[in-house]
Amino acid sequence: MKRNRRALAIGVLVGLLVAGGCGPADESTPRMNIEVLGTRPHDPKAFTQGLEIDGDILYEGTGLVGASSVRASRLATGAELARTELPAPYFGEGITLAGATLWQLTWHDGVAIARDPATLAERGRVSYDGEGWGLCAGAGRLIMSDGTDRLTFRDPETFAPTGSIELTSHNGARLNELECAADGSVYANDWPTDTILRIDPDSGAVLGTADAAGLLPATERAEADALNGIAQLPGTDRFLITGKNWPTMFEVRFAPA
Repeated sequence: MKRNRRALAIGVLVGLLVAGGCGPADESTPRMNIEVLGTRPHDPKAFTQGLEIDGDILYEGTGLVGASSVRASRLATGAELARTELPAPYFGEGITLAGATLWQLTWHDGVAIARDPATLAERGRVSYDGEGWGLCAGAGRLIMSDGTDRLTFRDPETFAPTGSIELTSHNGARLNELECAADGSVYANDWPTDTILRIDPDSGAVLGTADAAGLLPATERAEADALNGIAQLPGTDRFLITGKNWPTMFEVRFAPA
């Protein structure tokens, strides 16, 4: 379902709209503009599922059975520091760094993998119920998405669930890649759209929406898949965003419309 299937993605999006995924209450949500501050190359073969930045290291998790990986590279130069493949039948999903552990989700497999952030070597596995989509760490907890409009909170050491919350608007959103921002909010890609939601994870309120359509030229977008991948640059109000099989990563700032 999350493979490069444009007809399916369009069908799902139309179904959500018909079902009321973007109801009247959503119209009152503040809009955010995306200001592009710079670009950098991105591997067009990377089916991006998660981005994470720690100091001068950029982590990226990719998906698809037989092509899933976790990569670590220098943020400034792009030089690869480490890479590990996730063997079939696993389908890699979101990643996040929590203390001394890099967590990696799997889609339908119900397995979260704990990795060493330096070597990316596997340290252990835990099981969870349901699907794994996006993951981020903030305020002493993990926040996970499962392809619905619900966020689940988890213990950063044991991965045990500690609670959950549903969005108070934008019901029917399919929350995918997540970023726990420095201000306590969560930025989320709404699959398979070009919309990014800014969420209060304590109340479930959607604080803002941004439309990333048009970032890629039409000629490049034709060969790319859905928007996915967002990470805040430490100590700044800027973010890196990209997508599955996108040739470009964008450095952006979100500003009130």
